[in-house]
Amino acid sequence: MNTVKAKLKAGETAIGTTAGSTSDSRFLANSGYDFVLFDTQHSPDEIKQLGGVVSAMRGADAIPIIRVGENRQDQICYALDQGAKGIISPMINTPEMAKEMVSWCKYPHEGERSSAGPRGEWGEYKDYREYMNIVNEHLLILPMIETVQALEGIDDILAVPGIDVLLVGPSDLSIALDVPLDYTSDTYINALGKIGEACNKAGVAAGMFFVPPGISPQQLGELGFRFYTLPWQGWATEGIKNGIAALR
Repeated sequence: MNTVKAKLKAGETAIGTTAGSTSDSRFLANSGYDFVLFDTQHSPDEIKQLGGVVSAMRGADAIPIIRVGENRQDQICYALDQGAKGIISPMINTPEMAKEMVSWCKYPHEGERSSAGPRGEWGEYKDYREYMNIVNEHLLILPMIETVQALEGIDDILAVPGIDVLLVGPSDLSIALDVPLDYTSDTYINALGKIGEACNKAGVAAGMFFVPPGISPQQLGELGFRFYTLPWQGWATEGIKNGIAALR
């Protein structure tokens, strides 16, 4: 139902990439990534523009995840209606905000999600109640930790039922810690270690929106992180060059 959620529950690492409304999402979804992440916070894309690229991923290996611009019920609803199998909300600073996010992601009676009929790719079900139960169980919920307030209250946030990944916003967290974009500073690395340790203790996967410069995926793994994105363009260019070189 949700390969990324299953992978994380098994203790494995999920690796994805980012895309937009004009991307070849089906190509990316079948290229080996576990998920394709569509951002509507820091990109010109609007949530309702993503229906086509998300639909194009049906039957593909990777799942679609959408980051909304703000932790609001309407934005989460729009993203879910496009067929997202994972929802990211930014700036989740308190347990109350986390509880709201989870509630807005889930159908009644576990939450408050409004019904627009079956949306997304969730397998077979015998009736609408079973469909809602399947979505509630398998949807990936990823609140973002980006502030000192959230870092100080991390254990209370992680205690909220329904969170699958606590996702670091690398740049905003560094700014909040007063080490702007200094991703290799002791202050920043120590904060990541605290997040990784707290997530591991709570049984929630620690994630990074992207792998920051100066930090390797291997180092993230050592800090307890099991979810992140990597760019695809360099690998694609290398593959094309290698293919052309072989022909010549």
